Amino acid sequence: MNLLELKVRQAYDRIAAADRPEVWIALRPLEDVLAEAASVDPDAPLAGVLVAVKDNIDVAGLPTTAAAPSFAHRPERDATAVARLRAAGALVVGKTNLDQFATGLVGTRSPHGAVRNAFAPDRISGGSSSGSAVAVALGFVDVALGTDTAGSGRVPAALNGLVGVKPTRGLVPGTGVVPACRSLDCVTVFARDLASARRVVEELTGPDGLDPLARADAPLPAPPARPRIAVPTADHLQGMADGWAEAFSRYVERVRASGADVVEVDVAPLLEAAGLLYGGAFVAERTAAVGAHISENAHLVGTDLDPTVAAIVAAGEQVSAVDVFQDRERLDVLAARARDLLAGTTALLTPTTTWHPTLAQVAADPVGANSRLGRFTNFANLLDMASLAVPAGTVDGLPFGVMLTGPAFSDRTLAVLAQRWADVSVDLLVVGAHLSGQPLNHELVAAGATLVGPATTAPQYRLFALDTVPPKPGMVRDPAGAGVLGEVWRLPAAGFGAFVAALPQPMTIGAVTLDDGRVVRGFLAEPAALEGAREITAAGSWLAARAAGAGEVVAASAG
Repeated sequence: MNLLELKVRQAYDRIAAADRPEVWIALRPLEDVLAEAASVDPDAPLAGVLVAVKDNIDVAGLPTTAAAPSFAHRPERDATAVARLRAAGALVVGKTNLDQFATGLVGTRSPHGAVRNAFAPDRISGGSSSGSAVAVALGFVDVALGTDTAGSGRVPAALNGLVGVKPTRGLVPGTGVVPACRSLDCVTVFARDLASARRVVEELTGPDGLDPLARADAPLPAPPARPRIAVPTADHLQGMADGWAEAFSRYVERVRASGADVVEVDVAPLLEAAGLLYGGAFVAERTAAVGAHISENAHLVGTDLDPTVAAIVAAGEQVSAVDVFQDRERLDVLAARARDLLAGTTALLTPTTTWHPTLAQVAADPVGANSRLGRFTNFANLLDMASLAVPAGTVDGLPFGVMLTGPAFSDRTLAVLAQRWADVSVDLLVVGAHLSGQPLNHELVAAGATLVGPATTAPQYRLFALDTVPPKPGMVRDPAGAGVLGEVWRLPAAGFGAFVAALPQPMTIGAVTLDDGRVVRGFLAEPAALEGAREITAAGSWLAARAAGAGEVVAASAG
């Protein structure tokens, strides 16, 4: 079995073990992905990268539903973005759930069920690219495609500890994408790190000769050594979740400490522009996209068709041509004001969103909860701006994110800035109770960790089941051992220090060699703790051992 086949099989094992069926609308058969993997050129730029695709983007051979079964159709060809990923060696695993017709920032408006947050299942994932974000955050895939009209490629990134890239409008062709607002939509990318996200975006960029709104890149100059960064005034940061304004202030101080000039800007014109997306005539573009389908299937509202989405789309029927031209004129005025306010700055830095509601809070106020989420995201596409969401630590154990927004074609500039301000980090291999979905995973999240992905040790380690509460394994180095499957998590240096300081005996942190030659920090156990412990090395991983049962594992290891 080669490494790519092993990677694909491990991904499907993780999907099965996680029990998150609401993430997917269609999952490709394992055999199909393995067959495709066998033909991947190992020198291709994205060779072996596993991808999930939001189900309003066409993948040949799989139905496109936009989370409305009655809307399903089976495309004969890939969307341009998907075709470019496959040509670069990436493997599509499946189609992901979303707020129906990409209408919403919550991730709950789907007949396939609400997509739960990767780290707190009682909270929303964010939407509309909900399944794509959670598929990446849980390590099912390396990257995922989403779309973004109002913030759907950025809000879920922030709420799940990911990077979310919203390119300049038109850089990635929309061919093969079910439109929400055709003139504003962007294909977006989720990844666990900035380099991976940007690598994918570069493969997707450029006109395809099919999308009339596609544009060639015209990159702006690299940012200066001392950039001028705009931030909102304090009054525009009111009403955020507890601790979020303070978390944002800490990030701003990091930016200032790097040598950047930070200036407060009254962003009222941008926020007024944001209000036009749902509160003005632009909602009629959603009606133009899918209004006929909803109208013709009105009897399915409440079952196949989400009532909140149906009401939003139907509202566009009341918009007149005069309303459209009046709102476009107002938007032109606001865009001019925004350019004046941001003149001389390199980028605008904001929190990505304002709060992280529970599923119950969204159910109680679906429209109001959604509106709060889009305060800093809704204006970007209306004003033809590029935007990049990045993790910025945690608040109360849940991910917190910030966002850089700049003029059209500032995409690479924003990435350079985000990388400049990224935390020094430490990669840590976990193999037991700190794995995704396990009882102590919250300790990693609270320390600011983000999942890098699954990883296997070099074949020189042994694993034992320790008699602890909660149950956990102990791993030791042994040249006669085997490979052990776990996960690599990336922690900011300060968070790593606090995490290690709180580590109880008999656990220690040491250097662990992975099967690809990397050396990372990892959990090891003191030899004294292994006296009388059951060896479970033969199971291959802690999760496999738990699933098999202790008796079977002991028998296997004895053999």
